[in-house]
Amino acid sequence: MAVIKVLVGSKNPVKVNAARQIFTQYFPNSEILCDGLHAPSGVADQPLGEADTLLGAQNRVQYLADHHTADYYCAMEGGAHQFAYGPATFAFVVISNGQHESVGRSANLPLPQRIYDALIAGEELGHVMDRLFNTDNIKQKGGAIGLLTNHLATRESAYTQALLLAMAPFNHPELYV
Repeated sequence: MAVIKVLVGSKNPVKVNAARQIFTQYFPNSEILCDGLHAPSGVADQPLGEADTLLGAQNRVQYLADHHTADYYCAMEGGAHQFAYGPATFAFVVISNGQHESVGRSANLPLPQRIYDALIAGEELGHVMDRLFNTDNIKQKGGAIGLLTNHLATRESAYTQALLLAMAPFNHPELYV
């Protein structure tokens, strides 16, 4: 059985589990060794805007590739932005095999304006949600997505979908030249 080593630029179990799940789906006949490691994002703890959110995920992947050896490196970075239609949270995902990089993005979760205003004031989304919903460390559980959708979706499910889609270029590299 082939062994595929995957490194995730975070120790957050939600992110590590999402990566493990998609690599297990894509490589069902391989043993997946998936570990989460600290990897600095180089952006604010709560990125605001699409550019900083994407940069955070890219920086984490680059750090992993520069300091460790694996078959795949991946990172998920959650951010928020005030779009023309209202504030929302989302995540960028980046997957690299050391030669090629693929970027994916989750769907937007609309945020109440007062939550986004707290982010602008310097708070992290997980902390705001913990305070509003009287939870503890929700960012390592269902996340804001779980709380705002009554647990019909979760932070992990959003990452899983984005990662599944970001794997497309690795499945058909001849089409992505």
